[in-house]
Amino acid sequence: MPKRRKKKLGSYPTPLVVFSITLALVVIGLFGLLLLHAHKLSEAVRQNLEVQVYLERDLPQPELLRLQQDLEHQPYVAERNGRPQVRFVSKEEAARQLLQTTGEDFRSFLDDNPLRDAYALKIKSAYTDTTHLRQLSQSLQSQRGVFEVQYPRSLFTSINDNLTQVSLLLLGFAAVLVVAVVVLINNTIRLALYSQRFLIRSMQLVGATRFFIRQPFLRRATWQGFASGLLAALVLLGLLQYAYLQINQLRLLRDDYLLGLLLLAVLGLGTVIGFLSAYRAVSKYLNAPLDDLY
Repeated sequence: MPKRRKKKLGSYPTPLVVFSITLALVVIGLFGLLLLHAHKLSEAVRQNLEVQVYLERDLPQPELLRLQQDLEHQPYVAERNGRPQVRFVSKEEAARQLLQTTGEDFRSFLDDNPLRDAYALKIKSAYTDTTHLRQLSQSLQSQRGVFEVQYPRSLFTSINDNLTQVSLLLLGFAAVLVVAVVVLINNTIRLALYSQRFLIRSMQLVGATRFFIRQPFLRRATWQGFASGLLAALVLLGLLQYAYLQINQLRLLRDDYLLGLLLLAVLGLGTVIGFLSAYRAVSKYLNAPLDDLY
């Protein structure tokens, strides 16, 4: 007759628990990647909108350079590769753009070009709300050599409102998903510990302290949560690299800092939930009457 293997305190099927927790963390990580890229996309959309600073006529070159340098040092001007996004648009270039857009050349019946030289500014996403735009418009208007400041107010407002609504909707889904994942991981560990409820009671009856009984379960569940978080992070990185290969434009929305924070959050979430779920489950069986264990 084969010898029956003695059940060890704190031992329960690891592969199934790790797989279940990893799957739950991958789901929430994928939604986190969606939020991250949606955030970067909203920033890119906002920063592609321009504020037009029209200048007084016939400004001398030194005055144009002074004004450009002053604009480049403003805190609300967006940067790309470390360079301020300030672009000079001469009245001749503006006339060519107008000709391409409308197909009509006003210079054929006007002796002079009525357009003005201008600077086109791309604004940081943090300054694209109505209040900041009004303040920076007033500040620019007071600059020496500036004739008028224009920006598409309705377009800025519409984009901000729509992006805010989408962000709130995604955050709502994220909150629901986090709760669902926490409940799923908690139930997975509780079910895994269910098979050891009588062993926990036996150790309690022979005089083992609560700390001694809890320790192996907490240690095992914590490592399982950590391993699941690590596996989930690797899976997310693999899926993200595959997405970048399939859709090359997605690389423009990549943010390594935020991605690192997300992966650390997934790792920490698995570890913390594993520990807390095991603690609650063991405490439940330690405090439960004997009849409730059957």
